[in-house]
Amino acid sequence: MDTITRPTGGSLAKLAGWAQRHRWLAVALWALVLIGVTFTSRLTGSAFHDDNSLPGTESQQVVDMLQHTAQSGASAQIVFKADSGLTTQRAAIENTLGNVRLQPHVRSVTGPFETLSRDGRIGYATVTFDTSSTDLPYDDIVTFADVAKQAGPVEVALAGDPIERVSGGGGPAEGVGLLAALVILVFLFRSLLAAGLPVLTAVFAVGSTLGVITVVSHLVDIASYTSPLMMLVGFGVGVDYALLIFSRYRGEILAGHDRDTAARRALDTAGRSVLFAGTTVIIALLGLLALGLGGLRGVALAVALTVLMTMLASVTLLPALLSLFGSRLERGIRKHAARREHGKTWRRLADGVQKRPVAPLAVGLIVLVGLSIPAAGMRLGLADAGTDPAGSTTRRAYDLLAEGFGPGFSGPLAIVSQDGNTAALQQALASTPGIARVLAPVNQTVLVFPTTSPQDAATAELVTRLRTDVLPALPGHYLVGGSVAAATDFADAVADRLPLFVLVVVGLSALLLMVVFRSVLIPLKAALLNLLSIGASLGVMTLVFGDGWFGAQSGPIEAFVPVMIFAIVFGLSMDYEVFLVSRMHEEWRRTGDARLAVREGLASTGAVITAAGAIMVLVFGAFLLDPSRMLAQFGLGLATAVLLDALVIRCLIVPAIMRLLGARAWWLPRWLDRRLPHVALEP
Repeated sequence: MDTITRPTGGSLAKLAGWAQRHRWLAVALWALVLIGVTFTSRLTGSAFHDDNSLPGTESQQVVDMLQHTAQSGASAQIVFKADSGLTTQRAAIENTLGNVRLQPHVRSVTGPFETLSRDGRIGYATVTFDTSSTDLPYDDIVTFADVAKQAGPVEVALAGDPIERVSGGGGPAEGVGLLAALVILVFLFRSLLAAGLPVLTAVFAVGSTLGVITVVSHLVDIASYTSPLMMLVGFGVGVDYALLIFSRYRGEILAGHDRDTAARRALDTAGRSVLFAGTTVIIALLGLLALGLGGLRGVALAVALTVLMTMLASVTLLPALLSLFGSRLERGIRKHAARREHGKTWRRLADGVQKRPVAPLAVGLIVLVGLSIPAAGMRLGLADAGTDPAGSTTRRAYDLLAEGFGPGFSGPLAIVSQDGNTAALQQALASTPGIARVLAPVNQTVLVFPTTSPQDAATAELVTRLRTDVLPALPGHYLVGGSVAAATDFADAVADRLPLFVLVVVGLSALLLMVVFRSVLIPLKAALLNLLSIGASLGVMTLVFGDGWFGAQSGPIEAFVPVMIFAIVFGLSMDYEVFLVSRMHEEWRRTGDARLAVREGLASTGAVITAAGAIMVLVFGAFLLDPSRMLAQFGLGLATAVLLDALVIRCLIVPAIMRLLGARAWWLPRWLDRRLPHVALEP
C-alpha cells in the first residue's frame, strides 16, 4: 500500500492530502451524496415551473387582470382535421370527446363544431382541467393525450402547456457531448483511465446537483429548461476543471515528483486557478439577479450551484481518484512522455506572434468585430409551438390552426380597456392594418388576431404601433397583452437593466483579476476581449437562428438566452484568462522577462487550453442535436464563444497584446497596490 506523507503547502495542498489519506472515504461520501439525492429526487419528483412574469410591465398587468376574471386551471386544445369535412366524422369525434370527459382532472370540454374553419375541414375542442399544468400528474396527461388521439379516420393534434410537458423528448446531446469529450481526452493522455477521471468527476458533480435542484424545485420557482442547461454547463466546466488539475498533476510527475507530492502541487497551483475561475463564473451568473427578472433567478442559482459542485469535486474527489489509481496512472504518464515534445509548437507560435504582434492582433479583432455586427439586428421573442420540432403533435396542432384560422390565431393580442369605450376600441382595431379579426368585447377585453404569426417581426411591430399610435389616439386608457407583447416587454426590461448587469459582472470580475495579477491593464484587456467574444457568439446565433442560415428555422431569439449566454460566457472566458495569464504571471515573477513570460505561459498552457476548449465546444455543440430550439441556441452560442476564445483570443490576441504592453502589462499604482488585498494563484 502506498504511504501518504503529511501535506505541506497551502490549504488546497492540505485538502488534497486529506483526500489522499482518506481516499476511500472521499469517494464513498461523493457516492452517498449522488445516490442519496438521486433517490430522494425520484421519490419527490420535480415541480419545475416557468415563471415569465415581469412585474410592472404592461403585459403583466393584463395577465394579472385576466387571472381575476378567468377560471383557474390549465387548458389544452384538441385539433381535428378531416378532408371530407368534420361534420362527416361527427360520431367518431363525439365518441372521443366523451372519453376525454371521463379522464381525471378534466373539468370541461367544448365541441369543435362551433369553431370550424371556413372550409369546415379543421376545428378544435378546448379542454379545461381542474388544476394547473405543473400540478397535473404526468401519467394522467399521457393518458389524456392517448385517449384524445383515438378519433378513427380523423387527424388529431394536441396543443397547450400540459401537452408541452409530455411531448418534449430529450435529444442525445448529453451522451454525445460526454463521449466526444472522452475521445479527446484519450487522444490527449493516451490512456482510457486518465481520460475517464475528468469525465467521472463531472458526472458525480452534475448528477448530485441535478438531484438537489429537482428536490428544491418544490420550494422555489425553477424553470423547466434548467436541468438540461445545468448539464450543458456542468459537464463542460466539470471536465474542464478536472482536466486542468490532472494536466498539472501529469506535469509534476514528469518533473520528477512522487505521486502524492504531484497531486498536492497540482491542487496548490491549478486548483487555485480552478477555484478562482469558478468563482468568476458564479459571480457572472449571480449577476443575473441584478436584472430583477423572476424567471431567471432560479436558473442563475441552479447553474451557479452546479459550477460550485464541479469545483468541489475537482478539489476533493479528483485527488482521491488520483490516489486510488496513482500507480497505473504514473506508469501510463511515463510510458507516453517520451513520445511528446512538450510546448515546442506553442513556443513557435508565441515567438511568431510576438515577432509581428500587430498583424495577428488586427486579424483577431477583425474576426471578432465582424462576427459581432449581426448581433445588432437580433430580435427577441418567446418560444411557442411554432418553433417546436417538426413532427411533434404540438407543432402539427400549431400548423393546423394556422391553416384553418390564419397564421396569427395562436398568438392573439389582448387589449384591455380600463376606462375607455370598448365599441370605439373595437372599431379602431378593426380598421388597423395587420389585424385579421377582432372579437366582441368580454369583460372590457378585446381579443385581436394579427394577420401574421407570433414569431413574425410584423406582429411585434403591430404591438408597438398599437401602444404608440393607435390606442393613444382613443379616449381612455388601454393595455396591450399577449405572448408577443410579453416578449416585447421582456426585451425592453432587459435593455433597461442591462447596463447595471454588465457593470456588476464586468466590474467584480475585473476587480478580482486586479487583485490576483496586481495589474490595471490585464483586467481591462480581459473585460474588453470577453465582451467581444460574447458579441461574436450572439452574432453567429443571430445569423443561424435569426436569419435561418444552414437550414435552421428563422425567427426570434429566445428572450432570456442572450443574458444567460452573457453571464455564462463571461465567466467561462475568465477561466482561460486565468489559466493562461496565471502561468505568464508565474514566469514574470520568476524572471522579470515579459517576452519570456508570454512564451512560456503559452507553451505550458496552450495544449491544455486547446483540449479544454475542444471539449467544451463538443459538449456545448452537441446540444444542437437537442429537439428544443432554445437549448440549440444555448449550445451554439456557448460553443462559438469558447471556440473563438480558445483559438482566436488566447492563441493570437492575448499574446500579441501582452507583447505590445511588455512590462507595462504588470503595472499597478503603488497607492492601489497598498490598498488591495493579496491573493496569489501561485504558492
